[in-house]
Amino acid sequence: MPLTPDDVNKALAEMWPGNSAHQCIELSLTHALVSTDLSQASTRPGGFVPGPSQFALADAALWYMVFGALDRIEPMALTSELSIRYLRPGQGNTLWAKATLDKAGRRSVVGTVSIWTDDNPPCATAQGTYMLPHTDG
Repeated sequence: MPLTPDDVNKALAEMWPGNSAHQCIELSLTHALVSTDLSQASTRPGGFVPGPSQFALADAALWYMVFGALDRIEPMALTSELSIRYLRPGQGNTLWAKATLDKAGRRSVVGTVSIWTDDNPPCATAQGTYMLPHTDG
């Protein structure tokens, strides 16, 4: 049976209790959709979503996408490279990120992320690489 968003959310809750800021909403072999609720405490004056919050969600979406591509939870998959371009200010109640698989290899996984708030156009785009742990065989 393929890995599900519930599998990811449950595993992360067990590995990092109290760290439930990001929720995996969709997961497949080629993408992951992640969201986080925005509060007044997590936005800047004017209701703008800060860049670090967008960056963190992009990183989480890529990590979850790696789980989907591998069809297993791989907690030791590590960010090797991640770059982001902020396209416009983000405002809203929910921040979304969809990571799409570009390439999955034996040692690394590369993906592209689109980040948006509510039903607005993208406020950022990112691309990153995750390194996979070395396994014998």
